[in-house]
Amino acid sequence: MKSSSEKHSMDDVVSSGGAAAAQPARDERRMVELSGYLLRPTKEIVDIKIVDLSYDGCAVTTTVPLKPGEVVRLSVLGRSATSAVVRWYSGRRSGLQFEDNQKGRVYRPRSSDRRQVETQALLRRAGRLAFPVRVFDMTLSGCRCEFVDRPLIDERVWIKLDNLASLEATICWIEQSMAGLTYQTPLHPAVFEMLMLRLRPADRT
Repeated sequence: MKSSSEKHSMDDVVSSGGAAAAQPARDERRMVELSGYLLRPTKEIVDIKIVDLSYDGCAVTTTVPLKPGEVVRLSVLGRSATSAVVRWYSGRRSGLQFEDNQKGRVYRPRSSDRRQVETQALLRRAGRLAFPVRVFDMTLSGCRCEFVDRPLIDERVWIKLDNLASLEATICWIEQSMAGLTYQTPLHPAVFEMLMLRLRPADRT
């Protein structure tokens, strides 16, 4: 039987990220509430509600049991469907992982992919504290921000959108107080569409 001091030592190892706690970190998730549906391989349509979202998947609630491993088509509020894999189902909740259709391909955004938004994000330069910036438009592969602390071309930064995990990006252009960011890894189209539903669109005149 372990003594109290030995038990506290093991707790310290686990809490400090030692070998006893060496597990891959879970992507930071954002609590959301979006209605949609799944199309199963049997052509059955299942109503769902998305309750949290990360860059590579989401959790949904549904009264219909889903089978881990089955591939479904996810559609939110009538938007185009995206493929996802059911990872788990328990107590009317299920975890979906978006299929990566971008693997091995270089994404080149078209002008029609650019969405006008007006929202706040947190941006961090290497070795500095994060500070708020305004984001004015977004694509799968980058965004346009207004800066107070002017960065450098090709500088590496990290941007945090809508409380999701930070994205690593590079400054690709600067014009007056505006700068363009290119993400190191493009957003999955499904995550991009859901972000567009969450973020306030820019006023149109």
